Amino acid sequence: MTITYTWWKDATVYQIWPASYKDSNGDGLGDIPGVISTLDYLKSLGVDVIWISPMYDSPQDDMGYDISDYQNVYPAYGDMKDMTNLIEGAHSRGMKLILDLVINHTSSKHKWFLESKSSKTNPKRDWYTWKPAKYDANGNRQPPNNWGSHFSGSAWTWDEETQEYYLHLFAESQPDLNWENEVTRNAIYDEALKFWFDLGVDGFRIDTAALYSKDTRFLDAPILLADQPFQQPGKFSQNGPRIHEFHKEMFSKVTSKYDVMTVGEVATCSREAALEYVSASSGEMNMIFMFDVVDIGTIKHDRFRYGGWTLSEFKKAVETECEFIEGTDAWSTVFIENHDMPRSVTRFGSAKHLYKSAKLLSMLQTSLTGTLFIYQGQEIAMQNLPPSWSIDEYKDILTINYYEEFKQIHAGEADYEEKEKVLFENIARTARDHARSPVQWDDSVNAGFSTVKPWTKVNDDYKTTNIASQLSDPNSVLNFWRKSLKLRKEYKDLFIYGSFKILDMEHPNLFTFIKYSQNEDSKPQAYVVLNMSNDDMKFEKLVEGDFKLISSNVSDDVLVEEILTPYEGRIYIVD
Repeated sequence: MTITYTWWKDATVYQIWPASYKDSNGDGLGDIPGVISTLDYLKSLGVDVIWISPMYDSPQDDMGYDISDYQNVYPAYGDMKDMTNLIEGAHSRGMKLILDLVINHTSSKHKWFLESKSSKTNPKRDWYTWKPAKYDANGNRQPPNNWGSHFSGSAWTWDEETQEYYLHLFAESQPDLNWENEVTRNAIYDEALKFWFDLGVDGFRIDTAALYSKDTRFLDAPILLADQPFQQPGKFSQNGPRIHEFHKEMFSKVTSKYDVMTVGEVATCSREAALEYVSASSGEMNMIFMFDVVDIGTIKHDRFRYGGWTLSEFKKAVETECEFIEGTDAWSTVFIENHDMPRSVTRFGSAKHLYKSAKLLSMLQTSLTGTLFIYQGQEIAMQNLPPSWSIDEYKDILTINYYEEFKQIHAGEADYEEKEKVLFENIARTARDHARSPVQWDDSVNAGFSTVKPWTKVNDDYKTTNIASQLSDPNSVLNFWRKSLKLRKEYKDLFIYGSFKILDMEHPNLFTFIKYSQNEDSKPQAYVVLNMSNDDMKFEKLVEGDFKLISSNVSDDVLVEEILTPYEGRIYIVD
């Protein structure tokens, strides 16, 4: 196998959620100067690329994913000078900076939409999707179809002034741009991409990258949730008929002109569909996020209906993500947390063996093929919010809207309290708020995030789980991540670029796999064994060769070769 080394393939990317990262000016909200103050920390961790989630000017209905001005910064986060300083500060330390590219929709306060809704004859009317009402047998006005918003309710909102509905796959304050309009697309390329590339930004994480092309027949979606009045549009909005044409155009007109990286949020799709996006010869994006692993346990079409997971299902999801580029010119990503997902150590680790299982998950991630993404706080084993917290502590529009709609649908039912209890249990497992609590910098008031009460509550465990205490502890999760990231680079032909084979797919407690650079019989190999259970397991060598231990999450004085203790992991090089 011939390896083509590229900076964005080698990279470890660290995602920052600006509101919750570091407050520099004592207003309770994170900001860009706060990020700048931690650049040396990120460099020492082993970060190559910093990804800043939306920092653009915005009404903040959806934490900045409702952009009102692509070329300005949300004032509470800073200004354009701060962004210039951040770009320069990262570059001077040998790191790169990428931003979020949110171009499926804008804020309803964006100047484009304000013009679009001003009249049916406005030149920008067609920059968004507008449709007349439908009427039922009783003459009642209805939306154009039964599509549901990802944030609950209809995907259509009635505009009284112009007497039409506009489409929004997310909140009603996030109208979808009409990518069928070439003038609109060119304006997006100029204002949202080229502007930032020319300032020195090194790429983008592309939000909802599979949604730009809708089926313009706007047919009703299949009914998959019988108790819901609106249904997810699915194939009518995901991987639409012109989606690859649009990405090729964006690459040809803009991104191909710069040495930058692009990673698309495409979510779950078939191998064939994924490869269309990231085949190097296709000229679209460098890589995409596949959601097979992070979607484990959640019910499709409804994140608050939780189904649980088995280790075999988890292994299969990892295998799907690792193997889909085999025999191709494509590239992949490795991630297990982001701003939309609950904390990985809560989902896949153990509260009883918190730090040990967090180290085990870092061993898994740093040994998988692709560009590695880690999320703020993951490096110290930040957990989900406590299940004892009430709904009042949650801030995310998705959780709040879902709960309000739940009450409307089920209020008065005889089993309402039982259904509500189940909903709260699932919110405590899967809500996006879990990833958005303030980063725990130290054990002082407000976890060192801010000198005042933060915009959202600090997790209860900040006294025991924080960066300051872990920096000084050589056996901490933080320092284990540092070692793991160094090993990933030291053996990058195996870990970053190598092929992957699971050796125990059906084992209910152990996850054992090899990484190899030529074929599965070639040496050296990396041999990874993870005990993902609360029980002791017998350790067996499932391949032949000389085993050299290079990483373990237990100390040498307690390691017993024949036994894997609960949540113990080991990585060997086999010659």
